[in-house]
Amino acid sequence: MNFADLKDFLEEKYDLYNRESFIETDPILIPKQFSRKEDIEIAGFLSASIAWGQRPTIIRNAKRLMEFMNQQPYEFLMNSSEADLDVFREFKHRTFNGDDCIFFIKSLKNIYSKHDGLESVFTKGFEMDGDVKSAIAYFREVFFETEHLARTQKHISNVLKKSSAKRINMYLRWMVRDDERKVDFGLWKGIEAKDLFLPLDVHTGNVGRKLGLLTRKQSDWPAVEEITKSLRSFDSNDPVKYDYALFGLGIFEKF
Repeated sequence: MNFADLKDFLEEKYDLYNRESFIETDPILIPKQFSRKEDIEIAGFLSASIAWGQRPTIIRNAKRLMEFMNQQPYEFLMNSSEADLDVFREFKHRTFNGDDCIFFIKSLKNIYSKHDGLESVFTKGFEMDGDVKSAIAYFREVFFETEHLARTQKHISNVLKKSSAKRINMYLRWMVRDDERKVDFGLWKGIEAKDLFLPLDVHTGNVGRKLGLLTRKQSDWPAVEEITKSLRSFDSNDPVKYDYALFGLGIFEKF
């Protein structure tokens, strides 16, 4: 396909999959249950953090986390005692276990208590040099400033070691993108949609390579930069809207 045909194709698939019907089959379903900003942020972050594997399992386990938090993530986070956290001890999603989960709760509490919340941390990191990569790196630094097990570090991607940071980029898409379809939340204003990077996974990567948007074989941060640069040529103001197109083609159409 030439440039014009490829753009039309991507726009068509974006239009097809960026719809409310998409929500029911996606982990974004979990934060969609809430209206309070802090609840959306926390539910979204925890859901995105375990978003690998089969999506029905992701959604089921994310729902369990919300149940453990009495369907009030922010209130639970800020007011829970050490004993209240015992409910998470038996939680497990693939390699993410109860110890990881309890640390995540404690770290998020630290972020809301001492750093003015998730939006503030990511925005501060972004403002350091106007780059989402820096925002992700700074967030990771803050996230692990409290005492933690070494094993837990693997559950927050390290972009400074070339990780693709798929789950964090997906979470940022949820929080930042704002369009008339209202699938993404558009809650955060310190980072713009034009600055986001594609949540690169096996599906978006394979489709991107087949369409000539990505040549790099590894699915790492340089690949994220390459494919996002390609998508910016089609829409410089909102390149990651094509995540819907690439993901839909990979998951639903087996492209």
